[in-house]
Amino acid sequence: MKKTISFKHALAVVMVLLGIQVTAYSQEYISPTQPVEVGKAPGVKIKLLSTNGPIKNYVLIFALGDEVRSGLTEFAQQYQVKTAHFTAIGDATSVTFGFFDYGRKLFKSIPISEPCEVSSLTGNIAVLNGKPIVHIHANVAAEDGTVRGGHLLKLITGPTLEVFLTVEPTTLYKKVNPQFGAGLIDPSLTK
Repeated sequence: MKKTISFKHALAVVMVLLGIQVTAYSQEYISPTQPVEVGKAPGVKIKLLSTNGPIKNYVLIFALGDEVRSGLTEFAQQYQVKTAHFTAIGDATSVTFGFFDYGRKLFKSIPISEPCEVSSLTGNIAVLNGKPIVHIHANVAAEDGTVRGGHLLKLITGPTLEVFLTVEPTTLYKKVNPQFGAGLIDPSLTK
């Protein structure tokens, strides 16, 4: 029986044989204002570390299988967080980054399906249309030490992800910028 393969598959095999790194990129595009689904981080543990007047510092420890944007969004909703900034390190079983396509006003989805170290993760929370919006950028390192990163669309936690988050007393608001179709912080907004 003769077996046929697609051109795409044959090209990938040739690239591997020539030593050219093959990376699977999805052609999926995602809106920068697409809402985040909550409830996908059931294992996250939250602890208030300190308060200094209206400023609060928390640690959020994500468990294996938790989705980070979902968990941070749910935290912001439940704790009525309007403005915050955070950093994190840990592990991921899979990650999806976005690279902003200015012509389409959408994020090109860049999935990474292998386990990796979260070498850097930073972000903020601000209010858009009355709801807290989580904005994250991150870098992850593969087993060979190569690093990839970008705007974080999805991150499934490996053994752990440790987020240190500071809630600020002054609310920052976003508005959708028509040039980009994305919600951007505007410090002059008061509501």
